[in-house]
Amino acid sequence: MAAPHHPAGHGPVTGNPYETAPAGRALPAPCRACGGPTAVDFKVRSHTGVLIMMRFQHLDGPFCRDCGLAVVRQMTYRTLIIGWWGPLSLVILNPLTLVWNLVAHLKYRALPPSDPAPGRTHLDTGPPVLRRPLTYVTLIPLAWAVWVVTQIVSHST
Repeated sequence: MAAPHHPAGHGPVTGNPYETAPAGRALPAPCRACGGPTAVDFKVRSHTGVLIMMRFQHLDGPFCRDCGLAVVRQMTYRTLIIGWWGPLSLVILNPLTLVWNLVAHLKYRALPPSDPAPGRTHLDTGPPVLRRPLTYVTLIPLAWAVWVVTQIVSHST
């Protein structure tokens, strides 16, 4: 007799993903947004830089694949728009935040799809970051930084 298929069409059901772990083993925590059973605990960061003031935000997992990608996209998008507007942010902190979120994106993307807990839904992933128009506001501070560097180099010779 064939194994019953998952109602969402994700292959055969091999057991209840919401059951408790055997004695001595702990199950990974479910997604904090949708309750999906396949989740990874990783922090997603956002950075805001305004002249001399800075603000750091983070959102701790665990998140499933879809919810994790949604959080990474939202926090990265916010960082790209408002993270560059201070000198230290432009040179060090915003690039580090973006690299951290790239690692988070890769971790969440590597997870298999999972269904949310009954009565809950995944977070909306929205369009990819580079398909959001305001992402290209990033070009303004980057163009300014390139101009400053070229001015320093041209005047130092």
